[in-house]
Amino acid sequence: MEPPQSLTVAALKALDTSAGNPPFRGIFVLRRVTQRAAKNGNPFLVIEVGDRTGSFMFNAFSDSPVFATVKSVPEGTPVRLEGRVEYYQDRLSPRILKLESVPSEELGALLETLIESAPEDSTALWNEFQQHIAAITDPTLRATVESVFAEIGDAFRVAPAAIAMHHAYRCGLLEHTVHMARACRALLPLYPEVHADLALAGVLLHDIGKTDEYVAGLSTRRSRVGIMQGHVVLGYRHVRKAGIVNKLNADLLERLEHIILSHQGELEWGAAAMAATPEAVFVSLVDNLDAKMGMVQRALRQATPGEEFSEFLPGLKAPVVVVPPPAPT
Repeated sequence: MEPPQSLTVAALKALDTSAGNPPFRGIFVLRRVTQRAAKNGNPFLVIEVGDRTGSFMFNAFSDSPVFATVKSVPEGTPVRLEGRVEYYQDRLSPRILKLESVPSEELGALLETLIESAPEDSTALWNEFQQHIAAITDPTLRATVESVFAEIGDAFRVAPAAIAMHHAYRCGLLEHTVHMARACRALLPLYPEVHADLALAGVLLHDIGKTDEYVAGLSTRRSRVGIMQGHVVLGYRHVRKAGIVNKLNADLLERLEHIILSHQGELEWGAAAMAATPEAVFVSLVDNLDAKMGMVQRALRQATPGEEFSEFLPGLKAPVVVVPPPAPT
């Protein structure tokens, strides 16, 4: 039985396996290759590939021809796979029989189908983002925020928010930040103790270091400075520079810097300090809310028809129910 010419990840997950393990072909982006050791000490590779509709992982052992081939293929390269559909612990984990790189120039219009992007229109998101900046009433605080984004330029508009965990696609950082700004402004009336301008500025700036931390292409990887310093420190540096240039009140600047340094929520998650102001606590929790709901939203978008649960989501430590509740009767 010959496999079909090319399948997306979504189409691959929808294949009927009730009668066996059907063959398949597909072109995907090689997103990540991680080498590990089996219990007997032999090396094997955990390989993640994906396209606009989703992703999956599979293993390549040292005696497989795929093992040698993939080690010479850079991450971010389009690859053509041939194999058979298999599942392991209810997750798609196909047996790959052949892997070869595909030069970008040979892909044509197919190239766009490989790039996952935020589902909302990026121009509309950017226009809304400008409105959130304009909503900061303190002129010096607003000028500080504007200075940071003037220095960053267009990188913020297309950057991903992560490599894998949440909003990990083109324009994901803009989407994540706008969603946080919406939640921030909706929740602020409930918490009058929180300085509204400072919290909104902190939301808009909290992840700005990711424009330096990540190098985006067909896949996302961490830059040298991202590995050496991380987005928390890089964001702090941007904010401190802009605050000094705009002569932001020293106490406000320290509080704004603290939001950047503590927004990850926990030291083990990458925070440089634990949140110690009302605004820092507020921003870190809004960040955590949207990060987790972003995982849920993506799982719902990429749900396989007929399935009740998504695949296991490491960021939530659980799969997600992807079928809606019953309509009222």
